Amino acid sequence: MSEPNIQPGTAKASSGESREGAAGRRRTILPGATIGVLGGGQLGRMLAHAGSRMGYRFVALDPTPDAPCGQTAEQIVAGYADREAARELARRADVITYEFENVDAGVAAMLEAESYVPQGSALLHTTQHRLREKRAVEAAGARVAPYAEVASLAELKAASARLGLPAVLKTATGGYDGKGQWVLRSEADAEAAWPEAERAGTELVLEKFIDFAMEISVIAARSPSGEVRTFPPAENVHVDNILHLSIVPARIGENVRREAERMAVSIAETLGAVGLIAVEMFVAKDGEIYVNELAPRPHNSGHYTMEACRTSQFEQHVRAICDLPLGDSALLTPVVMANILGEHVEPLLAWMRERDSEAERLGVEPKVHLYGKAEAKPKRKMGHVNVLAPNVDAALAWIAQSKIWRV
Repeated sequence: MSEPNIQPGTAKASSGESREGAAGRRRTILPGATIGVLGGGQLGRMLAHAGSRMGYRFVALDPTPDAPCGQTAEQIVAGYADREAARELARRADVITYEFENVDAGVAAMLEAESYVPQGSALLHTTQHRLREKRAVEAAGARVAPYAEVASLAELKAASARLGLPAVLKTATGGYDGKGQWVLRSEADAEAAWPEAERAGTELVLEKFIDFAMEISVIAARSPSGEVRTFPPAENVHVDNILHLSIVPARIGENVRREAERMAVSIAETLGAVGLIAVEMFVAKDGEIYVNELAPRPHNSGHYTMEACRTSQFEQHVRAICDLPLGDSALLTPVVMANILGEHVEPLLAWMRERDSEAERLGVEPKVHLYGKAEAKPKRKMGHVNVLAPNVDAALAWIAQSKIWRV
């Protein structure tokens, strides 16, 4: 919806507790309350869908008019660093969450002091910086790829020699879907990459390239009361550094599954996470698990939960930040989630017009989710399809024969 007239003080606490004291005090937020969302993208949209069914109201802060979340909730149209707009969000909301981790940390800290932000700003501060994140993961007893901070071409060459090539040079802040990353296979690659990396204007980290068998992720949910639940690991396939498929159940052994879930729980507890935290991991060919990245929010690789689990990641996030008992995260059916990028929208819409005899033959049920974005740009995430199936092979067979992703 379009930007509403600003009416201060519209939110009322539904927990029976005062809203004073903000961040430090645990509280239960019951349905009927308003959840404020920093960010108005597709994650906020799906969060609002899930929470609205439970009886919550939503208001989002996002600079893009008619943002995906703004189509299903009230929206304050303003920049993320706009402190007055953030204060207006706080006035309207009983609890505030964020849908992506590159929220202005200063605004998040201000809201933590003046409102109720159960996730806090400390975890944002950690996950917004690769070096801080890696140290936090290590403190939780999990393994990361060998790495080194580099501040000059000479340091990059020395670190490359020490860690060995191939390696990946990454910006410490920013960067997503492969942006802000350079794969180095030789000293010449390091020399070629350095000028562009230096222009990024942030600290840089070199990571040893892990010869992995697959990438997986585990999403954990933790409430302020300390209850923790994990969703089944997803096996993730990337194309051009963008997530293409999430396969569940992941094709991993039981020992790997247990260890991946244990690591996710340990990270959630050690970092004091509230709400969801997605832990992206590499499974090396020798079976060792390395944590790659953290995301303290709903995650693309958790979209499969919307139909395939007893509780979706979005409902679980609402339950966690509101300090309700967490839902059962058990898997109900094998599923493969496939992302819909801008180039896939037209063939998807063409497919939706016709009855699909191949889906019937394979016994699969594709569930379409589109995000309401205005323009279908190539490589832009526009939606996803959850392919429910008797087994993951049937889902993968349907995706392989479909014309949707053949562009």
